[in-house]
Amino acid sequence: MKIAIPKETKVKENRVAITPDTVKELIKKGFPCTIESGAGENSYFKDDVYTAAGATVASNRKELFANADIVLAVNPPSAEDIASMKKEAILISFMYAATHPDLVKACVSAGITAFSVDAIPRISRAQKMDALSSQANLAGYKSVIIAADALGKIFPLMMTAAGTIKPAKIVIMGAGVAGLQAIATGKRLGAIVEVSDIRPETKEQVQSLGGKFIELKGDDSVKMAGGYVTNVSDEFLKNQQELIAKHVADADIVITTALIPGRKAPVLITEAMVNSMRNGSVIVDMAVEQGGNVVGSEMNKTVIKGNGVKIIGESNLPAMLPLNASDLYAKNISTFLYHLATGEGFKWEMEEEITKGSLIIHKGVAVHPSVKQS
Repeated sequence: MKIAIPKETKVKENRVAITPDTVKELIKKGFPCTIESGAGENSYFKDDVYTAAGATVASNRKELFANADIVLAVNPPSAEDIASMKKEAILISFMYAATHPDLVKACVSAGITAFSVDAIPRISRAQKMDALSSQANLAGYKSVIIAADALGKIFPLMMTAAGTIKPAKIVIMGAGVAGLQAIATGKRLGAIVEVSDIRPETKEQVQSLGGKFIELKGDDSVKMAGGYVTNVSDEFLKNQQELIAKHVADADIVITTALIPGRKAPVLITEAMVNSMRNGSVIVDMAVEQGGNVVGSEMNKTVIKGNGVKIIGESNLPAMLPLNASDLYAKNISTFLYHLATGEGFKWEMEEEITKGSLIIHKGVAVHPSVKQS
């Protein structure tokens, strides 16, 4: 089972799917590896390190895809790359298939099999495969660091001979993996951290990290699935906005993390709320790639509003920490591969929960519930 690791081509992507250390392990388990030349450079892994680990380095991208039994990637390859894959080859990457019908169509047309790491069920025995969490963890950390860099003041309380500097105040919207890491990072740097989440069960987690929970009573419109909020009513969002508006107005930094799988991100920070913030305040919209939680945020741009508020819309925060992000992702995806296959072939345990949940296309047929209709 020959593995190919292509160089990522997505804008601002610095990660690589497999690191040299993981290559050694893969080869020991019977998976010979070929990596595209330069694939690891932005993650600080040069070609010669992969060669020393036992991998073959290829310069012809089309041949790389054509000769592979398995392609391991961070982001899905282009339709052209997928068309180069041999029939019944296997692709494993992030896909977000429900919102990328053209990608599904390309995989079906090529007759390949595709597994999506973002569709791996978030269950206890799949924790080591959970790339969403490993990458969100890093994103939560980095969101605070870039906010601190953009803010014109320090985070901690500081008492000096010239006077006392009050601590910065951070408001975090969402206490998922990214939000919790943002809380921990903000507290370590000495800020006051307030947190809003529509799931009341997150209150204890927020408080355990030293955050102050902004509590909003839930209603029947809030629906959960797989650890995510999948639906909320417009009325609930309005009530949430009214509650947090005063906290946002008093904040130095606001970080938003709210996503709904397969749908546009909900708007949490309105234009009026942005306008209420002080000159020099900073907002980091972590959901900008899915439409954004903040009115006025723009993907991969920092927008400075008329009142001096900076809205940062970095679409790929984990890629800003490529060494750690690649290392964690490589461990996630290789663990997932070992669950699915041996060096001799795939197990095809079609009713097994992890396999069934993550299999999007099987031998050219769309099989996942999220894409069957299309």
